[in-house]
Amino acid sequence: MNTAHFKGEIMLFEIATTEDQSCLTTLMISAPQMDSSSTKNRSTPPLPHREVTPSVVNSFLPQASPMADQTNAPISADILVVDDVPDNLRLISKLLRSHGFRVRVAASGQMALTAIATAPPHLVLLDIVMSPMDGYEVCQRLKANPATKDIPVIFISASDERIDKAKAFSLGGVDYISKPFQTDEVLMRISNQLTLFHQQQQLKRTEATYRSIFENATEGIFQVGVNGRYLSANPALAQIYGYSNPQELIASMTDISQQLYVRPGRRQELEVYLKEYGSISDAESEVYRKDGTQIWIAENIHVVHDDSGQFLYYEGTVRDITSRRHMEMELRQERLRAEHLLVNVLPFQIAQRLKSGHQGIADSYENVSVLFADLVDFTTVSAHISPRKLVTLLNQIFSTFDHLAEKHGLEKIKTIGDAYMVAAGIPEPRVDHATAIAQMALDMQQAIANHTRPDGSPFQLRIGINSGSVIAGVIGSKKFIYDLWGDTVNIASRMESTGEPGRIHVTQDIYNQLKHEFLFKPRGMTTVKGRGVMMTYWLLAEQ
Repeated sequence: MNTAHFKGEIMLFEIATTEDQSCLTTLMISAPQMDSSSTKNRSTPPLPHREVTPSVVNSFLPQASPMADQTNAPISADILVVDDVPDNLRLISKLLRSHGFRVRVAASGQMALTAIATAPPHLVLLDIVMSPMDGYEVCQRLKANPATKDIPVIFISASDERIDKAKAFSLGGVDYISKPFQTDEVLMRISNQLTLFHQQQQLKRTEATYRSIFENATEGIFQVGVNGRYLSANPALAQIYGYSNPQELIASMTDISQQLYVRPGRRQELEVYLKEYGSISDAESEVYRKDGTQIWIAENIHVVHDDSGQFLYYEGTVRDITSRRHMEMELRQERLRAEHLLVNVLPFQIAQRLKSGHQGIADSYENVSVLFADLVDFTTVSAHISPRKLVTLLNQIFSTFDHLAEKHGLEKIKTIGDAYMVAAGIPEPRVDHATAIAQMALDMQQAIANHTRPDGSPFQLRIGINSGSVIAGVIGSKKFIYDLWGDTVNIASRMESTGEPGRIHVTQDIYNQLKHEFLFKPRGMTTVKGRGVMMTYWLLAEQ
């Protein structure tokens, strides 16, 4: 291994042994000014080389499918070796190539990601200690990408620390080899992972094939030339598109990009993808039938070449998925409606927790303000109007209060008859909970004046407020309700019931928190059921 001495770059020469000769592969690596003396000096010992016979290696290499290759020869796996120490790259590459593997090398984490994105390997041998991007970050990026997350990664490191191994496995590594290592151990571990990877990929392909056969007893089959005309089609395809037979379809459809696909440019998108990757699975598109109606199809398409690699035609299958798409759309709408209703019944955060499977939701909050409001003498009003008018009237009043609660960022808890309950500081805590609840109370007093009784006189509210700690949670298994419990809630209710029409009755706690922001009038010592005598106040206005 030679390292060139010049500023700005390092020329890394990798010696790749073939049957009778050596070839040189040159890798250009951008780097700060350095020479051979400034390269990373690690005390990594050279790889011990033990002779492993072909029979030992072949027993662990993945075997080709008997249908694909009757010789049952080992599959030539593509392995990417990532290490920023040139000697390690050379030695590991030489070892693997000598046992029939196809080997690529990368001298940095970024080079490895680029190489994998260009041509994903079957397995990655990844050193941990690299700069500027270490092996952990490389693995993390691979596993975060759906296109590369299934590629097995074997970490190689001079560290034998348990915490390093745990981190490697937690990031998605399939194995961890500590340096120095035995040659036959490395080969066996690689071969085991390749066999497992091959089996997993084969299982995925088999499952996809059988799933397609099971779900689609009859599929359209076609061949399309480069000019966009059908070369062949089966009766199922003609039926899907509304033609009486394949001949009519082939004669009528002279350019599928213009006549078949509803969205302009859709066929061109598919062809660009096909030129890049060679095949497409379950590509969903909206298309026209013969009579002009629109349906949804899913296509599996691949490019067919002759023996010399020249393009022949596109070939694939088509399924009519219109019913499924309509069902999915209806289900999506129903789900949105259900979620909307759930959020209307429960706070958004609580609804999300219920959707994710949480049960028995109960939370403790230290600083919450609770308001109870009651329509004064509403029982008398309800005796003189019809049930429909009664409900309409209550709906108008409480909808007004709902808008105010939304304006002040409060959480409506519930309505009980002609009473309204709202809280501040749940489920999201807030430091200004007392201020927000006081503003809500004053706005409610102003708003209720716009709603009149059947005799023309305005309604009045009796409002009570208290603050402190509460327990909040969801009760019930069908008709959920988010409710509050605790002494704070009970006292807030007592403030309302012992208050006076048209006034806002508050506790000493509320007064202490807001006396510099709002105007209060002492009510004096008030007898409160269950608590005895308490000093209470009337909330009058903001200062």
